[in-house]
Amino acid sequence: MGEAALVLCGGFSRRMGRDKWSLPFGPETLLARTVRIVGEVVDEVWVVAREEQEVPGGFRIARDSAEGLGPLAGLVAGLEAMRAERAFLTSCDVPLLKPAFVRRMLDLSRGHAAAVPLVDGHHMTTAAVYSRDVLPVARRLLRELRLRPLFLLEEVDARIVREDELRDVDPDLLSLRNCNTPEEYRAALADAGLAGS
Repeated sequence: MGEAALVLCGGFSRRMGRDKWSLPFGPETLLARTVRIVGEVVDEVWVVAREEQEVPGGFRIARDSAEGLGPLAGLVAGLEAMRAERAFLTSCDVPLLKPAFVRRMLDLSRGHAAAVPLVDGHHMTTAAVYSRDVLPVARRLLRELRLRPLFLLEEVDARIVREDELRDVDPDLLSLRNCNTPEEYRAALADAGLAGS
């Protein structure tokens, strides 16, 4: 059935002050860049957006009808839409994401319901792989309003991925750097050599 990627873009970007997905990053938006990067690794890419959210660009859209319930609801919407057996889940604001990081995470997830990096004591639940097998548990957690993705990982066979299993493909773990604030966005532009754009 192949592999997919789910790109979350339905958040409200309160710390950024505008929709993060639409921010320019060189010749493309943050969203278009993220979709392009994951598309180098998987056959099927879904952008998960809010019910009424307008997302131009011709992307394949999965609608998250559970507005305001966070990444777990977006994961459920994406898993329900895709045909693949498992997907790499990412936010739309990781412009330094490396295809080799995505490939490594998918490879390490084989034989498990999920695979999640553990970095500096934190589970990176939106840089993780989830199989369709987690859907019944994820739906139940949504109904119970237990919305932290960590609750899902506690209930399924999740492979915890150590930093040293990732640093050979991404030495500085740039794939995990989000652009949640204007400062983080400007820093990512600078690191990509795009500070003047």
